Amino acid sequence: MGTQLNASGIVLAGGRSRRLGRAKALEPFQGEPLIRRVIDRLSRITDDLVFVVNDHEQASALPISSRDTDLTYEIVIDKYPDGGSLGGIYTGLLAANSQWAFVVACDMPFLNVELMRHMLSMRDGQDVVVPRTDGYPEPTHALYNKSCLPFIEKRLKRDDLKIARFFDEIRVRFLEEAEVRGLDGDLLSFFNVNTQDDLDRALTLAAEGR
Repeated sequence: MGTQLNASGIVLAGGRSRRLGRAKALEPFQGEPLIRRVIDRLSRITDDLVFVVNDHEQASALPISSRDTDLTYEIVIDKYPDGGSLGGIYTGLLAANSQWAFVVACDMPFLNVELMRHMLSMRDGQDVVVPRTDGYPEPTHALYNKSCLPFIEKRLKRDDLKIARFFDEIRVRFLEEAEVRGLDGDLLSFFNVNTQDDLDRALTLAAEGR
């Protein structure tokens, strides 16, 4: 665990997986549920993990077991279940033990530990640290400070759910694409499994050692 890093991890695991047709977090991936791969990488750079789910059924299905005796974690029910990823970020930040939390989705099998460590090193004087690719932020692969909570809550109460919309109100360190590619040349950190085609490609990439 990254005890010297003073950051929590937040895994957004409340999606309904409508396009894939089955729970992405639980999808078999190289012999274990996909979310286990996310847990393995995120836990290397954080002190504790928060899993945000929509309901108790999703909570009970998460594959976290007695083998995780060294993993400090909490499973929380989304306070804004219709609030999309923004609601999940808000709920996770509220529950996080640290002032800072690294947010990822449960279907991102190629998280890059070096990139995440680099992002942690950029947080001084900021409220958010987020990569940008093709000119657009990657808000479900980003560092958030608890100072963001009131700004996020204001958006949620307005049903204004686009995550990046509150960035204008806070201090944001953007990592531009060239900087990201220095550590993750193919930008696989941001690969999401949304469809069967995505899953097939992810399995191929993983078999190649990515």
